[in-house]
Amino acid sequence: MAGCFTKPARHDPLTQNISGRAVNGFAQAQPKHYARPTMSTAEKSMSSERLSFKEMCARFDVTPRTLRYYEYIELLKPEREARTRWYTPREVARMTLILRGRHFGISLEEIRQWLLIYDEDGTQAQMRAFVDMAERQLAELHRQQSELKASIADLTRLRDETVKTLG
Repeated sequence: MAGCFTKPARHDPLTQNISGRAVNGFAQAQPKHYARPTMSTAEKSMSSERLSFKEMCARFDVTPRTLRYYEYIELLKPEREARTRWYTPREVARMTLILRGRHFGISLEEIRQWLLIYDEDGTQAQMRAFVDMAERQLAELHRQQSELKASIADLTRLRDETVKTLG
C-alpha cells in the first residue's frame, strides 16, 4: 500500500479529548459542547495562508508536544523551510478532523487510517469508511452508556441501603 505507515500504533498519551476536506462526516453537525476552532474575519480572509507551529498550537489549543506527536505518527505533514514548520489549510483541516475524532473517542490509529483513505481513494471512499467507523463507535458508546447506567443503579442502591442502616 503506497504511503503505508510503518511505525507502531500507540495510544495517544497527550490528549484525552479528540487529511480530508470539510465535506466528510466529521465536518457535519457537532454536539453543542464541542469547541470548534473559531476564526476572526482577518483569519478567514487569510485562510489560504500558512500557519506557524506556534499559531497552529494556539488555533487548536494544543500543546507543542501534542502537535509534534501528531507529526511523528504521520497524522500531520507540515511543509518545512529550514527548521520552520508551516501548516497549510490542508493540515488545518486535518487537525480539525483529528480533534473531532478524538472528541468522539476514535483512536488515533483509526483516524490515521481514515485520513489515508482520502489520500489514496478520494472523498466517496472516505465518507463510506466514516459511516462504518461512526457505526462502530456509536455501538461502543451505547455499550458504555449501559454499563454506566448499571453502575449508577448499583451505587444508588448501596447508598440507600447504607442510609437505612444508619437509621
